[in-house]
Amino acid sequence: MGCATSTNAVVGRKNKKRIIQESVVFVLQFRVPVQSDLQRQLKGVAPKTTIDRLSCLRNQIELVAEDTGGSAISELRTALEEYLCLLTGLIKNSSENDGTEGCVEFKWRTLGDGPREEICCTNLWMEMLIVIHMMAALALTEANSLMIPKNCYASGSGNGVRVVSTDCRRDAVDLLLKASGYLEFCDREILTQLPPDIKNKLPDDMQESVLQTLSIQALGQGTEIQLGLAVDSQKATLSVKRRIACEQVIYFTQAYHCLSSCEAVSHGCAKKLLRFIYWKFLEAKAAAYYYHGLVTDKGSEPACHVSAVCCFLAAAEILGESKKACLSFCLAPPVTRAPPMWGVMKHLSQKIPEVAFRKSQTYGYLLEEEEKAMQCLPELPDFQLSLRPDDFELPEMEDVSPA
Repeated sequence: MGCATSTNAVVGRKNKKRIIQESVVFVLQFRVPVQSDLQRQLKGVAPKTTIDRLSCLRNQIELVAEDTGGSAISELRTALEEYLCLLTGLIKNSSENDGTEGCVEFKWRTLGDGPREEICCTNLWMEMLIVIHMMAALALTEANSLMIPKNCYASGSGNGVRVVSTDCRRDAVDLLLKASGYLEFCDREILTQLPPDIKNKLPDDMQESVLQTLSIQALGQGTEIQLGLAVDSQKATLSVKRRIACEQVIYFTQAYHCLSSCEAVSHGCAKKLLRFIYWKFLEAKAAAYYYHGLVTDKGSEPACHVSAVCCFLAAAEILGESKKACLSFCLAPPVTRAPPMWGVMKHLSQKIPEVAFRKSQTYGYLLEEEEKAMQCLPELPDFQLSLRPDDFELPEMEDVSPA
């Protein structure tokens, strides 16, 4: 996980046992509604039945999230979608009658063991931003859960090798694309509706650069899972694996540049996210150079072998850097832990050093002749990106006009 404590085990209501969570997917912080006197604030603006449903849904979201730590994903998603229908109707009613905006205070607070920060907003678009942001957090949490399933270790393996089913990995990719779509919608459709004074006070994880970064890095993680599927497939060629790895590099490069310019990156969730992206960027780059080296090594010219060895040696060096970056991410607050080496990175952590050593021994005489070539690392090929965020549209609004 990233900033959330959504899957922390709870032992009783009064005695919480804190567990340092495993992070396969970067998970957003959860926020839950704080009770507000909607009956008084919305009286005469919306029907009583609508106000009752709004209050009931907010209470439901709060209670379910508190009791389960956010693990009741299906129930929370259903409640948020129903709440969004009512909220969309309120926004439409406000734009037509100019009577709802600013008349009600919507309060949310962070969920977890740390300091409980509270948000209070009177802007309906801001309320929509918080709701859809939480829907993205749920999708990322579910994707993380799918990549850390129960009984995920191969039986009879003394090393406890983790195995995640193909269906779980594909479902996780779908959820990452859905989360990316939610976040892109927030950036494209909601932030443009907020006045500057509200945008300037947004929490770190809702700022424009952070939303854009989160959307892009979700696509990068989807590509990472696709690379694992390709590695396990007998039909996937080296060229296909290289293309996926290079796409992964591009996604995380874009995400890193997008976030590094954000003022919020020096602390909190944004700082941890930047370290996560850098870790994943290095892993992707190591994989890309490895597969590029394998493809290049198929050439018959001596220069092809020299270039391939340069790629293998670079991959080995970058792989070592990625392990340090992983530790840096895990130690950044809130403390998390990386999953045990498994999947594509377990495969590459074994193959890259082995191939780099063997090939450098085989073509050592060429390396001595081509000393200048060793000083220039081959460029990775550029590919058109395959994954796109899922299109998200607001649900059909409900009529909340006063009778």
